[in-house]
Amino acid sequence: MKFKTIVAAFAVMFFCQCQQPAGNSENQTENQTSVPTTGLKIAVVNVDSLLKNYNFCLDLNEGLMRKEENYRLILTEEANKLEKEYDDFRRKVQNNVYSSAERAQSEQNRLDKKAQSLQDRQAKYSQELDIENASNAQRISEAIDSFLKEYNKTHGYNMIVTKAALLYSDDAMDITADVISGLNAAYKSAEE
Repeated sequence: MKFKTIVAAFAVMFFCQCQQPAGNSENQTENQTSVPTTGLKIAVVNVDSLLKNYNFCLDLNEGLMRKEENYRLILTEEANKLEKEYDDFRRKVQNNVYSSAERAQSEQNRLDKKAQSLQDRQAKYSQELDIENASNAQRISEAIDSFLKEYNKTHGYNMIVTKAALLYSDDAMDITADVISGLNAAYKSAEE
């Protein structure tokens, strides 16, 4: 679930970063020059493939999934305990164990507060995961952007775009495998 969210968030961020506003001749200042469209060197990156094979992304996703699973286990365990307490409470009410209606109501209120606390924690955990997911997407985007700037110093592309934003591109323009290889090499050396 979270991996798809990372992919979607990154694709949007990557697409937005690749977009440059088109200037018309009336809005261009004297310092701006128009780039001729002939002879442009353009490359394409398949973001889906990149994110599925970029080790940094995979590691961040794995950490997020572990945290999500841990939260799920904690919440499930506590929900099961609370359900048992509710069952015990219902049984006691049916058997008239409580000395007064006020005592039974007090126990009901205590259990309801525990249920609300559990819901609040679930919302808190969900919010934490969403924040971490957004942070991960930003970190991945920054790492890729930084890598592509460095990569392009030796490759000289005028534009590197995401395949998701294209209707068609020649396969020869696809540098995804080269970018993945470079990103993973940079990530590995950063880990060492």
